[in-house]
Amino acid sequence: MIALFVDIATRFGIKPKEAERFSKFLVVGAIGFIVDFGTLTLLVEVFHLPTLIANTISFTMAVISNFTLNRYWTYPDSRQKKLSSQLSQFALVSIIGLAINNSLLWLLESPFDSLLETVGVFVGKGYIPAKMVATVVVLFWNFFVNRYWTYNDVD
Repeated sequence: MIALFVDIATRFGIKPKEAERFSKFLVVGAIGFIVDFGTLTLLVEVFHLPTLIANTISFTMAVISNFTLNRYWTYPDSRQKKLSSQLSQFALVSIIGLAINNSLLWLLESPFDSLLETVGVFVGKGYIPAKMVATVVVLFWNFFVNRYWTYNDVD
């Protein structure tokens, strides 16, 4: 699947190595999404935590997973940089990403609750589509800032 994505991306003028990295980043992001969304749902639905607290915990767990996978799989050639330095940069990008994520979740949860109530489905579950929107926005923030700052030592 990664090879197919790389082939398609190179037809649009994207460097093969960069296309491969972005496709790996998407796979890592999908794993992070499962960690994030699964933990969020568990904390909200089973443990009844407030959405923003649950989101902060779930987002943090996904960041740990994503950092590890990105360092060792997406950007293995970036390990020349000290772990502490790279982790600090990744953490800072992630904290800003969390602020964006929580802000969008806070802004969108109520309107999605109203919309879902109007159509009669998933009443009280507006955090789900709000989280999806927030995740897509933060995906691009995380990729571009981490690629050109945290992992700037790779070609």
